[in-house]
Amino acid sequence: MNYQDLIEPVVRLATDAGGRILKVYATDFEVQSKDDASPLTQADLASHEAIVAGLAELTPDIPVLSEEDGMPEFEVRGQWQRYWLIDPLDGTKEFVNRNGEFTVNIALIVDHAPVFGVVYVPVLGTTYIGCEGAGAERRDRDGPAVRIHVSDASGEKPRVVGSRSHRGKSLDAFLDALGEFEMKPMGSSLKFCVVAEGGADVYPRLGPTSEWDTAAAQAVVEQAGGSVVTTDGKRLSYNTKADILNPWFMVIGAADRDWLALLPDGE
Repeated sequence: MNYQDLIEPVVRLATDAGGRILKVYATDFEVQSKDDASPLTQADLASHEAIVAGLAELTPDIPVLSEEDGMPEFEVRGQWQRYWLIDPLDGTKEFVNRNGEFTVNIALIVDHAPVFGVVYVPVLGTTYIGCEGAGAERRDRDGPAVRIHVSDASGEKPRVVGSRSHRGKSLDAFLDALGEFEMKPMGSSLKFCVVAEGGADVYPRLGPTSEWDTAAAQAVVEQAGGSVVTTDGKRLSYNTKADILNPWFMVIGAADRDWLALLPDGE
């Protein structure tokens, strides 16, 4: 499969899904709660339905795993060599809070790694693309594609991107060890994309995430020259165990510091 052939049709799928999300965003929508108490809206479901249907038509032989669908038993999905991994609306809390920092994430996983990913930001009309063999790019609404690359160096005052919705003692300890820094709070997979385009140097995620939260944006970061590694320095991988939770990880753009060495002891 030539992954570059997927770029335009998947970008169209993400854009269409984003349009469906914005239709709900413009209304007085209801917010439900999932079993894990996380929020769910009609926008999540509308985006899910559009993407799943589109991928089934585009690549009928490749299974799809979505946050808004049932989870196949690991005995089944563990046999998948390649599959689509999607988060139809990443950052539902940001959606509910109406701050615009939510995304549509579509990734292709091959042999436990994201080889292609599209992250679409509906409110901005901005698309981030990472594709093995083609690199990474950003497209603004009706604008030309622009190649993106991580920052070469962090400078004296590193730029750290962090979650608007999650913060904990481990992150505070990391920041204390870092010394002077500039914090860029942000929601959803946009945090990865800011690192990918050189707007931040590092994103330490020292808290819970699921695999569909990270896959598409990881493809963007890696194709932009960065890395996404667990706290023991290994590449963040996918579909290797029964649960869908990620270990703690770090998104590294500027590679001029030993970021992992700043983690609190035992992490």
